[in-house]
Amino acid sequence: MQPLFFKPLLKSTLWGGNKIIPFKGLDIRQENVGESWELSGVKGNESVIASGVYERLTISEVIRHEKANLLGHENYERFGDEFPLLIKFIDACQDLSIQVHPDDETARRQGRSRGKTEMWYLMECDKDAHLRSGLKAKITPEEYKAMVADDTICDAIADYAVKEGDCFFLPAGRIHSIGAGCFLAEIQQTSDVTYRIYDFKRRDKDGNMRELHTEEAAESIDYHVEKDYQTHYQNRKNEGVELVRCPYFKTAVYDLDEPMQLDYSELDSFVVLIALDGEAELTDNENNRVTQRAGQTVLYPATTKTIQVEGRIKMLETYV
Repeated sequence: MQPLFFKPLLKSTLWGGNKIIPFKGLDIRQENVGESWELSGVKGNESVIASGVYERLTISEVIRHEKANLLGHENYERFGDEFPLLIKFIDACQDLSIQVHPDDETARRQGRSRGKTEMWYLMECDKDAHLRSGLKAKITPEEYKAMVADDTICDAIADYAVKEGDCFFLPAGRIHSIGAGCFLAEIQQTSDVTYRIYDFKRRDKDGNMRELHTEEAAESIDYHVEKDYQTHYQNRKNEGVELVRCPYFKTAVYDLDEPMQLDYSELDSFVVLIALDGEAELTDNENNRVTQRAGQTVLYPATTKTIQVEGRIKMLETYV
C-alpha cells in the first residue's frame, strides 16, 4: 500500500497568524489561519487524500477499504473505521483561551464519545512566545470557579517562555493555553471536545462573548500540582529521541542529515511522519518513493516494514 499525503484543512480563527501558509508552501490567500488540520478522522472534518490511487477519498473511506492493513490489527479492533489521531499545526498570534479536555471516563459521563490527551512540539516561535500548562498552586473546584469569575485564573497556571524544540505533554485534565507567538505541531486523540475556561473577555466577530464551560471544566480538571510540566529530552542527531509514550500515542523526534533506515517490522501500527524542517526522499520496503518537505504530513500503513530516509530533515514520528 502506498503512503498517503493529505489536503490540509485550514481554519481561520480569532487568534490566528500568518505563518502556516508560507510554512506549508501553499499558493492560496486566507487570513488569520490559526490551524492546519493535517490528518483528521474527526467527523465532519475528515482528511482527504491528496494524490495516488485513493485521491479524493477521506481517511475513513480508505480505512473501510484497507482495514488492519492501514491501522494495524489491534488498532482496527480498538478504533474501527475512525482514524485515532488528530495532527495539527497551530499558529497563535494572540493567546488562546484557557482550556481543559476531559479524560475518557469523564467524557463518557458527560455524554461525549471520548476525552483528549495531546502533546505540543514547538517550532520556530516569536521571541516572546509563551504558553501555559498545569496548575502551579493547589486550588479546589470552588476556588477555580471563583478565580474564573474574578479574572484571576491565570494566576494559578504555570507560564512558560518557549522556543523551538520545546515539548509539552498534556494528559487529559491538565489545564492549558497556547500563548501568543507560539508556532507548534500538535498530536492528540481523535476528539474535538474542548472546555473553554477563560477567554480574556474577548468577543467573536459578531461582538458576542464566547461561551465558557465552567461546570464541565470543573469536573474535568486534574487538580494535582507538579513542579514542572515541560517534557525534557536530550536532542541527538541521526537517531530517534522519544518524547512521549502514553496509551494513545508514542512520539519521537528525528533530526537527520545522514541516511537512516526506520525499521517498523515488529510494529503493528500505522506511522505518521510530520516534517518540521528540511526535505528528504523516503523509500519504503515496497519501493514506494516520495519526497517529503517541511510542512507536509505523510501516513504510512501498518504493512510498511522499513523506510529509508535520504536527505536533511527534522520530523516527528508518531503511532499508536
